[in-house]
Amino acid sequence: MDLKQYVTTVENYPKEGISFKDITTIMDNGAAYKYATDQIVNYAKELGAEIVVGPEARGFIIGCPVAYALEIGFAPVRKPGKLPREVISADYGLEYGTDTLTMHKDAIKPGQKVLICDDLLATGGTVEATVRLVEQLGGQVVGCAFLIELTELDGRAKLGNLDVKTLIQY
Repeated sequence: MDLKQYVTTVENYPKEGISFKDITTIMDNGAAYKYATDQIVNYAKELGAEIVVGPEARGFIIGCPVAYALEIGFAPVRKPGKLPREVISADYGLEYGTDTLTMHKDAIKPGQKVLICDDLLATGGTVEATVRLVEQLGGQVVGCAFLIELTELDGRAKLGNLDVKTLIQY
């Protein structure tokens, strides 16, 4: 299935000069959403993933159905103040400044094999911070899966030798 035909490009969103890749048109097509999820499920099986981690909010949309299909857990990564128990945090760079991600301190068991899922790999800042959170808890990131990769932004460079699967590249 050619998933690109289910992505809607919205010009000049969220600001002038940006060509936003809208994945909601994958999600609202049952066959396309199932196909995309199944591709990541198969990847997770190959890697032996034991838990899925996803940054808010689109990482939930991608990661939760994968975890459900595999009958394994899902651990959310969120902005500060959004998780109710004790958390660890990691800062990451933005175009202008920094931001922070948090994860429950008990979300990952030491040695647990983790698949990180998100909608988009662009500059790699979000996923790099997510990797640091997982590793801080003693987890082993076995792979990262994305619906879309914007190759010109070279987000893979921040992921070192980690295994990366993307379903669509622009």
